[in-house]
Amino acid sequence: MQKFFTIIGGMGTMATESYLHQLNLRTPARADQEYLNYILVNHATVPDRTAYILDHTQASPLPSLLEDIQQQRQLKPAFFTLPCNTAHYFYDDLQQAAGEIPILHMPRETVKEIQRKFPNAKRIGITGTRGTIADKIYENEIKRVGLTPVLPTEAIEDQTMTLIYHDIKERDQVDADLFHRIVQEMIEDQRADVVILGCTELSLAQEREPETKYPVADSQSVLVDRTLELATKLRQAPDEA
Repeated sequence: MQKFFTIIGGMGTMATESYLHQLNLRTPARADQEYLNYILVNHATVPDRTAYILDHTQASPLPSLLEDIQQQRQLKPAFFTLPCNTAHYFYDDLQQAAGEIPILHMPRETVKEIQRKFPNAKRIGITGTRGTIADKIYENEIKRVGLTPVLPTEAIEDQTMTLIYHDIKERDQVDADLFHRIVQEMIEDQRADVVILGCTELSLAQEREPETKYPVADSQSVLVDRTLELATKLRQAPDEA
């Protein structure tokens, strides 16, 4: 297969399925042959990212992710996508293993999209796993462009972890009221101008039970758009001799 990219997924599987669903929906295809060429690595047994970030005595996801990158690198994809925000804790190590093959940086692309779509936003709310909050994946990207990160309170983070782990990961259900309340509290109580959905399970919630009242930046949706842009350019590039 030529002109393809690789998705390092399975963290979690339903969130990866949501990413793929949106990617295929947004691909302007009218025949089978007009869809994108990609390889999906649905590595469901990668150890939990948040568990390791919060407690380094837990199993590290890095060896599994490095193995995926190294195996796929031999097939020479044009680029990688990593539809798991928390896994970006390991981004530098993974990019080093990928060598010249770029890995799309979902948090970085999300912050860029906020600057484009919400140019007047100054206070950027962050929701995600405890791992994403603790390792400052989004906090650092927001500060890097001169904006102010707004972190969730402990109560909001408890609600978010319940939605991500108990409702979505364990039961594949979205508690719409809980999801909307998390966003509302970030906007009204924490005074965020826009809220980043910084976990692909939250993106899954947005897909199934969209939040339409408050401004959100859906990290997975941004990744879908950037993936489609790169894959379209790849397809249009001249064939190698």
